[in-house]
Amino acid sequence: MQAVVLLSGGLDSTTVATHAVREGHEVRAISVAYGQRHDRELQSARKVAEALGIPLLEADASFYAKVAAYSALTSKDAFDLPADRSTGDMAKDVPITYVPLRNTFFVTVAAAALESWLLSLIEQEGRDPKTLSGAIYVGANAIDYSGYPDCRPEFYQALERVLHLGSKVGSAYGVPLRIEAPIIRMSKADIVRHAVELGAPLEYTWSCYAGGERPCGSCDSCLLRAAGFAEAGVADPALATG
Repeated sequence: MQAVVLLSGGLDSTTVATHAVREGHEVRAISVAYGQRHDRELQSARKVAEALGIPLLEADASFYAKVAAYSALTSKDAFDLPADRSTGDMAKDVPITYVPLRNTFFVTVAAAALESWLLSLIEQEGRDPKTLSGAIYVGANAIDYSGYPDCRPEFYQALERVLHLGSKVGSAYGVPLRIEAPIIRMSKADIVRHAVELGAPLEYTWSCYAGGERPCGSCDSCLLRAAGFAEAGVADPALATG
């Protein structure tokens, strides 16, 4: 199976990328520069892809920060990052770190890359469509998350149907396009354990929303990550490497 992984360079997407590789798929990764305040994560995506031995496509979508401006991740001068919140507070509402329709956009970008790949196999290399299948791997998580509506299973189920209806490879050739979210129902601690079992290169990962040279330790993403490693009883290797 041909698989494209949305790789941010964070704990979740790195775990999912390693999962896809270990399953034996032909894997490519894509990371998106969308004008995020924590563009430090793009460096991590490069290191993770290199460690896993998979090609990485870096998509420049810096315009998206202006389009999806109502977020602390795309308009750092307009909004402060939430800090030192409990998990209960994080789950009360959709936080200002939500980027409008970001995951819809990301999956669309990944789907375009995947469809182009599959079409080249069919129309240029003469592969039989019946022997092909494609998947987009996402690191979405609906358990330990910050209230994002685009991290829920029902969102990806609906989007998968849209991709089939709106793609040439799906509508004309009948090649299935799936969205795989293998950690969507895992706790953050379970994600850490799964990553360790897979041998994921966690030392290269970056989760902090603030960017900088070291994690801030107080944003929602840092707190969820720290809690996951603590509950799993595993030292965070990224803290040792900086």
